[in-house]
Amino acid sequence: MVDDDTWSGALHRLWQAASRAEEVAALADDVYAPLLATPGVHLVVGTRWDEDATLRYMRALGADGDAPVIVATARSMPGAAVREPDGEPVVTRSPVGELDDAAWPEAEFLRQSPGASVVGCTFRLDRSGWAGLSVAVDASADTEGVARRLAQAVDVIVACHTGILQRGREARRGADDALLAEASLQMDSSLDVEDTLRRVARIAVPAVADGCLVHLLRKDGPEFVAATHVAVQQQRALEEAGRDDPWLAALLAQRDDGDQALFLSGAALDGSPFAGPGPAGGGRHPTVVSVSTLHARGRVVGSITFVYQRPEDRLPDSAFLDSLATRAALAIDNALLYELRRHAVLSLQEHLLPSQLPAAAGWDLSASYEVGDPMLDVGGDFYDAVPRPDGSIALLIGDVCGRGAEAAALTGLARHTLRTLLEEGTDPGTALSRLNRALRQEGATRFLTAVVVTMAPRADGTVRLTTCSAGHPRPLVLRADGSISEVVSGGLLLGILDDVSYESHEDSLAPGDTLVLFTDGLTESREADGTYFESVLPGRLSALRGSDAAHVAESLARQARTFRASGQDDIALLVARWNGITPSDGLLPLETLLEQAALR
Repeated sequence: MVDDDTWSGALHRLWQAASRAEEVAALADDVYAPLLATPGVHLVVGTRWDEDATLRYMRALGADGDAPVIVATARSMPGAAVREPDGEPVVTRSPVGELDDAAWPEAEFLRQSPGASVVGCTFRLDRSGWAGLSVAVDASADTEGVARRLAQAVDVIVACHTGILQRGREARRGADDALLAEASLQMDSSLDVEDTLRRVARIAVPAVADGCLVHLLRKDGPEFVAATHVAVQQQRALEEAGRDDPWLAALLAQRDDGDQALFLSGAALDGSPFAGPGPAGGGRHPTVVSVSTLHARGRVVGSITFVYQRPEDRLPDSAFLDSLATRAALAIDNALLYELRRHAVLSLQEHLLPSQLPAAAGWDLSASYEVGDPMLDVGGDFYDAVPRPDGSIALLIGDVCGRGAEAAALTGLARHTLRTLLEEGTDPGTALSRLNRALRQEGATRFLTAVVVTMAPRADGTVRLTTCSAGHPRPLVLRADGSISEVVSGGLLLGILDDVSYESHEDSLAPGDTLVLFTDGLTESREADGTYFESVLPGRLSALRGSDAAHVAESLARQARTFRASGQDDIALLVARWNGITPSDGLLPLETLLEQAALR
């Protein structure tokens, strides 16, 4: 027998258990035992219902029972709908003989007790279901007191369930926030559009959904980019739906900038690839599909379609999907803007460099250009090869300080000024002096370095090199025997002082020798330990003995790019290999050289 003081202690212990419980079923012993100890109570039965009057769970325990009878089922009982509470818990009292089996599945247990009546309480647990707690009592029971204790126990159960849901929401919110943060990091780590979209799909499955489709909006409609699914065997079917399904294409085409996440299920999926067996089929839970529009900076950039085969309480809410879509859209839009900028910069960079180098008997000319800045500002490196009136060829290479529009403007001015002067036959020193004067007259705020080398074949098969430098790294010569020599040159940077003269230095090439001009992006590439590529350049160049000009240029640029752990400067190389001229070759006529130059 439990008096009021004993019941108060039991109720207190029940509240304590409720604060620790991870599921309501864990409270059963703490609820049933004190109720069964109440005078006149012989049996306690608890039930759990879905909102559509489907019985999911029933637990019965008698006062003299050793173990409860537990029934897990999915029995549809439409008649039980009359017992479903609308709001507050509902307490009822009824003789056992008047119980309707269609509404009271507990009746099979309650009739077995010697009690004459039943006190029951039905109550809502959440929006998706409700529960009942009933006791069989005999004539000696204080039914009002039993009803009061039953209502108090129900209060604890409801509070426990609410707390569990709240803790679950908080845990889910924390997990969602962590997922969104990780998604942002993953998506922002790539500036490639398709790679960013594939990352979106990989991040979402299985954390958000069982399947994911990502489309990019193009001028002619949605373009499938990526898909993933937790079931490998369903991956291909999902990809095919993303590429070719007209139902999905029509749905995505209807989405606009103001749309929030759209959820579809049941009849709304009729005619779709997700209805019945299909890309998302095979699970025991009904298929649910959501579509989130990706919009950034006032325009739609694509969409994410999620496919779910999981319980309803594990579906993400619209707010989470909208937040994920916003982050994905910004990452995709940034990648798109980067791609547009990249094309624009590369196009401008191409116009600042010669489209091709001239062909001349005995010469093998090649060049390489590596963009080093990840932000893709236009660099200031330039080079050219210019046929001259006397039959020689002038090579020039330079580097404007800094990047961006101003550097590009000076690059164009420097290259075209030097090219024009050298085509007219101006000697290298005078050409550099006149460029310096032009820079000073233009009020240029940046300095630049440059080196000009004229290459004139001699009758003995060698080549006379005349080199003039304005603060530029010294060219190297790879001799036919693999030895490396440095071309002596030096002079003041361009654009610093008004009147500057530049001295010329002479050297020579023999057949099989290779002249290498480069910008400081090559030599200043640096390993993590601080070693500069300049220190290994002679050895790397010597190892290329016997290679043609294209291989030398491309190999050195590639090696420097692989070598460097730091440094973002562009790398420009201009390579000239002298193969020599046979008596039958002769030099190309001046008219031919000038005609080739005009075609560039």
